[in-house]
Amino acid sequence: MSNDTENNSLSRRNFLKLGAGTTAAGLAAARGWAEIVPPRVLAANDRVRVAVVGLHDRGQDHIHAFARIPNVEIAALCDVYEPILNQRRAEVQKLGRPEPKGYQDVRELLDDKSIDAVSIATPNHWHSLMGIWACQAGKDVYVEKPCSHNLWEGRQLVRAAQKYNRMVQHGTQIRSSVAIRHAMEKLHSGLIGEVYLARGLCFKWRNTIGHAPPSPVPPGLDYDLWQGPAPQHVFTRNRFLYNWHWFWWYGNGDLGNQGVHQVDAARWGLGLGLPNKISAIGGHFMFDDDQQTPNTLNCAFEYYVPNAKPKMLEFEVRHWITNHEAGIGTPALGTQAPERLVKQSSLMPPSDAPSTVGDIFYGSKGYLAMGDEDADMYRTWLGEEQEPGPSEHQRGNHFQNFIDCVRSRRAQDLHAPIEEGHISAGLVHLANASYRLGRTLKFDPEAEQAIGDAEANLMLRDGGRGYRAPFVVPETV
Repeated sequence: MSNDTENNSLSRRNFLKLGAGTTAAGLAAARGWAEIVPPRVLAANDRVRVAVVGLHDRGQDHIHAFARIPNVEIAALCDVYEPILNQRRAEVQKLGRPEPKGYQDVRELLDDKSIDAVSIATPNHWHSLMGIWACQAGKDVYVEKPCSHNLWEGRQLVRAAQKYNRMVQHGTQIRSSVAIRHAMEKLHSGLIGEVYLARGLCFKWRNTIGHAPPSPVPPGLDYDLWQGPAPQHVFTRNRFLYNWHWFWWYGNGDLGNQGVHQVDAARWGLGLGLPNKISAIGGHFMFDDDQQTPNTLNCAFEYYVPNAKPKMLEFEVRHWITNHEAGIGTPALGTQAPERLVKQSSLMPPSDAPSTVGDIFYGSKGYLAMGDEDADMYRTWLGEEQEPGPSEHQRGNHFQNFIDCVRSRRAQDLHAPIEEGHISAGLVHLANASYRLGRTLKFDPEAEQAIGDAEANLMLRDGGRGYRAPFVVPETV
């Protein structure tokens, strides 16, 4: 069980239940977003005006992805850190596009009725609330993974997408990979027989983040907005930029960072939704630093299948020196690799760090492995002799799929609809709750509630921290 001092410092009974004037629903009404308006009908040659929110590493990827799509205008950019906002606006001009509008506060951006879609690449604790606000403001949404910081708010985002008839795409881009889509077709058609087990791997080289004392807020950063729904905390370097992933108030550990992609693929291959039984054990091993989330974690999800044997989904997170499995992973580096990598910045691993990230599916007639350095590959081994079977390496375009659906208004054509994103993020939240509470959870997938475990349900409801006014996910969207 984790030692979560921040969680212990809050009274779990003091979960914020605020009046309508301070909730997202109240904000939507006050700003004129809550009225349900028909989506703008776009012809094939009409420009889709997109705003990108959150502009660091992943947000920069969003900018470049949309800039490559014909008839898409990057109309606005938004970030609470003014220096990166100004930098990215200039970068858009260097791409040969008009300079987009700039906003520090997403609420002001959402007031712009000319924006068709919002692409969210902020820290995790903002994803659901910002997505709900965008739906209420009449915008379609591309939201990075995981779509939620806790299970309950993810369901609220699904409800907002349905109520306001918005296209909401989850950022699990593996679902647009041509090769992986073909792999799923082969799995579901019986290539490896009856699939009884899926195993997800997230072995990524993650260095220590060290210790960072409180320090002045950097000039140009609206730190109150950055904290948003999370409780207030003095600024430290380790809670900003990439390292926020390793603090429970903002992130979900590597299970919810890199791992949610492979959790999603594993569940997709099994053809199942939320599980019935969840157990996760692990810890923050090897390093003495500020990180709260585990860097080694073993998760097991059991599914009760009507009129059939149960199925299993296993997931493992490792953070340091490790092996590869089933042909998944980048080539091992030379003998100087550990010394070189230790000297790297802790914010991001070097691009050639030896990682093993993917999924393995086990069936009665063989096994299938998917994933490599760009995740767009699968291989199969068939029969008792494990003879090589079909394989493929071919990419797709997740952002293009989203824009196509913004035009067509056909939610059924989204490769990663928010309902699927919510369920896969839900597995992340269930495993983290099991780890943090130190016990196996029994779960009702229909009610989306832990069975006989009020403490687990509270954690699944508020992420262990509650919400800070006025950044409160609404009870009713």
